[in-house]
Amino acid sequence: MAEKTAPRARPYRSVLYIPGSKQRALEKARTLTVDAIIFDLEDAVAADEKENARATLAAMLEEGGYGPRMKIVRINGLDTPWGRDDAEAVTQMDADVVLLPKVSGAADVDALAAITGDLPIWAMMETPRGMLNAAEIAAHPLLTGMVMGTNDLAKELQSRYRPDRLPLLTGLGLCLMAAKAEGVVIVDGVYNAFRDSEGLAAECEQGRDMGFDGKTLIHPAQIEVANRVFAPTPEEIELARRQIEAFEQAQASGQGVAVVDGRIVENLHVEAARELLAKAAAIESILGF
Repeated sequence: MAEKTAPRARPYRSVLYIPGSKQRALEKARTLTVDAIIFDLEDAVAADEKENARATLAAMLEEGGYGPRMKIVRINGLDTPWGRDDAEAVTQMDADVVLLPKVSGAADVDALAAITGDLPIWAMMETPRGMLNAAEIAAHPLLTGMVMGTNDLAKELQSRYRPDRLPLLTGLGLCLMAAKAEGVVIVDGVYNAFRDSEGLAAECEQGRDMGFDGKTLIHPAQIEVANRVFAPTPEEIELARRQIEAFEQAQASGQGVAVVDGRIVENLHVEAARELLAKAAAIESILGF
């Protein structure tokens, strides 16, 4: 049985979608400074290319070369003509995770697990029913990650685009609460205007501040922004170190709190500081970029 690990144990700043049918893109992905890759057999692949994409992806993963990047394969839904074959095939691929689209409840995860065994599962959260059942989905013993499908969610909600994403905040919040309660990874949805780095940065900052572990991306040009925004800044790292040092000194003198820059520092702040330093160390040691 897969063990759930805290999202902070490994960086997921940038999670790039790559079509499983595009051999050149799959080759290029080996050189990209991306934390994780979603090898897509679903939306990014035309119906008449599904079987070829599955075979192409299997061959490319067998060749290897993706280094420390997390390898996630998004299959087609089990209610499609290709889903079961995808699920069976991914168990033979060199993949870290299988990603199931349009998860509505824990029963969907059960159905996939019946095929994929102990392979860790991530869930695409992109329907109103999925939002309402986020807690039971996140609690599934094989579920280790959630991916927000904000384009599909907006379509289902019949909402209008707003830069502040106000119509989506309820769904985003429900999934965040569920993921944090169960200690699973959760990454934010895509930003469609891939040439708009300023808009991307703003949406990344919103997602980071809400608590997302990273951002799903549709183009390599978006990687630098996501990596930068979701990484601890030098100023945050320096503050975290000072908070820990001040708190330890306070404890040594018999006090339960410390003061740094005019702000109270308690044990909960020190825990957060240590998590931030661990994330910074993981970015450097695991990925090196």
